[in-house]
Amino acid sequence: MITRLAVSGYRSLRDVRLELGPLNIITGANGSGKSSLYRALRLLADIAQGRIIQSLAAEGGLQSTLWAGPEGFSREMKAGTQPIQGTRRGAPVSLKLGFSGPNYGYAIDLGLPVPSTSYFSRDPEIKLEAVWTGEVLGRTNMFAERRGPTVRIRTDSGAWGQVLPDLASSDSMMTHGADPHDAIELLLLRERMRGWRFYDHLRTDRDAPARRPQVGTYTPVLAGDGADVAAALRTITEIGDARGLTDAVEDAFPGAQLEIRVADGYFELEMYQHGLLRPLKAAELSDGTLRYLLLVAALLSPRPPEFMVLNEPETSLHPDLLVPLARLIGKAAERSQIILVSHAKDLVAGLRQEVSAKAVILEKHLGETIVTNDAAPVWKWPIR
Repeated sequence: MITRLAVSGYRSLRDVRLELGPLNIITGANGSGKSSLYRALRLLADIAQGRIIQSLAAEGGLQSTLWAGPEGFSREMKAGTQPIQGTRRGAPVSLKLGFSGPNYGYAIDLGLPVPSTSYFSRDPEIKLEAVWTGEVLGRTNMFAERRGPTVRIRTDSGAWGQVLPDLASSDSMMTHGADPHDAIELLLLRERMRGWRFYDHLRTDRDAPARRPQVGTYTPVLAGDGADVAAALRTITEIGDARGLTDAVEDAFPGAQLEIRVADGYFELEMYQHGLLRPLKAAELSDGTLRYLLLVAALLSPRPPEFMVLNEPETSLHPDLLVPLARLIGKAAERSQIILVSHAKDLVAGLRQEVSAKAVILEKHLGETIVTNDAAPVWKWPIR
């Protein structure tokens, strides 16, 4: 389980450090930084997929994603007796992301490139990466390090051995340094990060793929856009928690039943509702009903991930569905560590009743996102 998350220099997250539990509820007013925290988690996952530079480019480049305020706030600035203004920088410009748990910790430091005439001179560079044992980086527990183009790994004897001497500034050691013989720990950590699951684009619009028949195959993991929901629900019925699926539907829609119709290998979702003479096809379901069924398919996955992130799952849902959704998420948190980003009061209130739930309340002060209800855990960044 991830027990600590740290972000520095990313959008409004000048310096945010969180302590995490099995079920984490990130909440706060609009504009408090919830979406920035979610995107920071996506960037961490993109490192293991080799997409970190491309993902930052899609957000407008490093300059567009960096913290836009001063490097630090003086006491007078915070009190309002002195205008907010920049001062001489004491540290290099950087965007830092990291997480840790009882077994491993990882951090990355991205910065500005050396000025050049290249057409790609605006691409950020990976300046530093580190992997260590335990929750907090120390002087003796680091076992993998990348500085500039050089990657080195600590051997069984305790000595450092160079693995890569010329890693490109756009490539992470997590994708290019992981090796089953010389760096098995990097390989294992990378695969764990690749197993993280995110759901924030479950489409329910008129042209959503989930509303159309799709070729069906065993689907233990729902696709990010929910296109294969019919196959995913049938997979739960055959090799997963079929009773849990029935209970989740009954909890939200009393008297309703799901059926997966198959024609020439194409699967289509249908729903029998109490009082109707025929089932409703997926194309006929309301946005809220379809979204709830998509969340059911994601949360009851027969192949639960170690780590799952849900971004505002309450979108399009009627308030009556938020309590059943809270119960569904609470059950899923028994199998996966979950981070939920939401500002739906009923959903947050329902989830806070769960024994494993931990609420993180965000506010924004002087443009900076701060955590108001919890002390920051101990965290140490690797030094350039």
